[in-house]
Amino acid sequence: MTEEAELPQAPAEARAVFGEFFPAAVRYAELLADAGVKRGLIGPREVPRLWERHLLNCAVLSEVVPEGVTVCDVGSGAGLPGIPLALVRPDLKITLLEPLLRRTNFLQEVVELLGLEHVTVVRGRAEEVLGKLPPVHVVTARAVAPLDRLAGWGVPLLRPYGEMLALKGDTAEEELKSTRSALSKLGVVKTEVLQVGEGVVDPLSTVVRVEVGESPGGVRFAAKRAKAARPSRTRRRR
Repeated sequence: MTEEAELPQAPAEARAVFGEFFPAAVRYAELLADAGVKRGLIGPREVPRLWERHLLNCAVLSEVVPEGVTVCDVGSGAGLPGIPLALVRPDLKITLLEPLLRRTNFLQEVVELLGLEHVTVVRGRAEEVLGKLPPVHVVTARAVAPLDRLAGWGVPLLRPYGEMLALKGDTAEEELKSTRSALSKLGVVKTEVLQVGEGVVDPLSTVVRVEVGESPGGVRFAAKRAKAARPSRTRRRR
């Protein structure tokens, strides 16, 4: 029987990044290392590197998120990057979107324990909530799926001229090049690969930014979104 991995002490960078919300970040790390492992949301081998590889890696995404916008974290899982982002950016209104019940239960518990009033947990797949959730300014995601598939889920949830920010690995540039055609069909007008977290994480966090024009998801998704929204408009008239 192997011993449980121990959560290391938070690095100095965490105090600087999370500021007044540092105690809440510590509590979240403790929850991930305990209930997160027991419920199979993260692997036990990730516990020793929770701060650098997960919490800080996600928190620095805030460097490229505009002020005061709405965010949908697609496939939020254990709350990464949504919860670290919420801890450093109370100005954002964040929806954690996750299809699995055991994960949404965990997310709801974390949100309540940490008092994150600007965060909402929604159970469902991106394609299921299209037209039911209000379109957002920013979609975030981390380690959810290949970029073309991820964009197919996330881009239609955006408002016109919104953006998807996907935390990716070393192959981000290659992945982006191979999906440009698919992204164009989804109404994407601009793409770039960014490095964030200077002085906080090493290596830097890699973010693929995908910006859309006036038709997020393209023509097909515009029609689907309108069709999905139609019943709700009918209900409001009654």
